[in-house]
Amino acid sequence: MEWSTGLLGFAAGLLTSVTTAPVGVSGAVFLLPVQVSVLGVPSPAVTPTNLLYNVVAGPGALLRHWRAGRLGGPLTRLLVAGTVPGVVIGAGVRVFAVPGPRVFRLLVAVLLLPLGLWLWLRTLRPAPPSTRDRLSPRATTTLALAVGVAGGVYGIGGGSLLGPILVGRGVPVATVAPAALASTFVTSVVGAATYALLSLAATGDVAPDWLLGLSCGAGGLLGGYLGAHLQPRLPETALRILLGTLATGVGALYAVQVLR
Repeated sequence: MEWSTGLLGFAAGLLTSVTTAPVGVSGAVFLLPVQVSVLGVPSPAVTPTNLLYNVVAGPGALLRHWRAGRLGGPLTRLLVAGTVPGVVIGAGVRVFAVPGPRVFRLLVAVLLLPLGLWLWLRTLRPAPPSTRDRLSPRATTTLALAVGVAGGVYGIGGGSLLGPILVGRGVPVATVAPAALASTFVTSVVGAATYALLSLAATGDVAPDWLLGLSCGAGGLLGGYLGAHLQPRLPETALRILLGTLATGVGALYAVQVLR
């Protein structure tokens, strides 16, 4: 890897995580098209490379949340219980079934575009408290399982999917952010280890691009710490609008790529 590629990866990880960490999103979903289109990471190696980014970048934001006493709780346990087995399933699907990136982009666009707009609407015109029923523990774990499978297949952290849904259902961003980031970190550790094992039995580019993943992750480590530091200083409404904007932006990005 050339030094310019590593520097670009560091900058991309830094800018992404400092923007997304306040709302519990690792930023991997933004890095995926950058790694494929700009940095030239082959498929399916881009998936474990993105997971490696999450592993290296995650402790920055988690350390800040831990120092502030916001880490842990029942929501974190529910999310981890679903995403960990999901990422193992997703890794197997990615290596042996190899679903195409076009299908993934279409699914992300269909899910995140209306989800982001819905979160905007819920923020600007809040529903009465009696109609804002939160997900049950079983439904939360089931949702996390589905997101874990997507994370294993495509290397996204899952916060970009979990965050808008949970916040839109009435869970405060201050509760969702550390829980989503913690589940993303644990899931990415398991996912990266699974890909490392699968690379011993599979052919092709299955192992991560270690140097690039570490470069992006180093930027994300710093950016995540700064982003988590900013979170309590931002009002809830601003955080919800930011999360809705991120969801809509990612959905629009992938929609454009599908239509090309």
